[in-house]
Amino acid sequence: MKGDQISSKKSDFGKGTAMGGSNIDFATIPPTAVKVLTSPSEFFKEMPKTGGFVEPLVFMIAMGVVAGLLQSILSVLRLQVGAGMAMGLGSVIILPIMIGIFGFVGAAILFLIWKLTGSQESYETAYRCGAYIGVLTPISVLLHLIPYVGAVVSVLLMTSFLVTASVAVHNIPSRKAWLVFGIIGGLLVFFSVSAELAARRIGREAAEYQKKAEEAIKSMQKQTEELQKQAEQFRKQAEEASKATGRPSEEAARQMQQKAMEQMQKGAPKERN
Repeated sequence: MKGDQISSKKSDFGKGTAMGGSNIDFATIPPTAVKVLTSPSEFFKEMPKTGGFVEPLVFMIAMGVVAGLLQSILSVLRLQVGAGMAMGLGSVIILPIMIGIFGFVGAAILFLIWKLTGSQESYETAYRCGAYIGVLTPISVLLHLIPYVGAVVSVLLMTSFLVTASVAVHNIPSRKAWLVFGIIGGLLVFFSVSAELAARRIGREAAEYQKKAEEAIKSMQKQTEELQKQAEQFRKQAEEASKATGRPSEEAARQMQQKAMEQMQKGAPKERN
């Protein structure tokens, strides 16, 4: 009975947007998301194949907002409050926009793949399938907290939902759908793990370079302080020499300063090639 109510709410959401998009019931988005996650096969069998782009677009952007909020919370926890809040605000604003824009591109790719595998459905149907699979976006944000494994599980979930939509909506045989999207998922897993390995290696190298740079700066500061001390000693010696020889202090200071500069140049570290 509860599942029927969720399905009814989902259908009402679609009808409202199909009528012109002016009566969108945002309260139906959470039960729709639950329906997609808990019963994907049933959802895609019942999903209207037409009805406009507004409903799925709103749903996909809503999932992007949730993912952005999760990303912002993680940014605050990982970084200092100021930097974390700035990155979090950027995630909440930028991530939904990117998802909304690239959703149309992703739908075009899915439409082509489904056409090549024998689907007779339209681009709109492909877009609606991809939009509702966007329910996995917030889950993907959380899964990526787990190094390597999170990316693999995220791709496997996406592959499973794509296969379900292929069978339920596009009438593609299950074996063919698993073969096609399994190959694509395997490639995505390979690239995801490779990218994460590369990112972690770059992060380690950057940390090492930063440590060496800090050490070099401290060494240069120490050498500068020593040179300043030597210059002060030469200045005092110049004053004492001028008094002892009776020469004008300016001339003696100039000579001693010249000697000090020669000593400083000899003692200064040579630039490394």
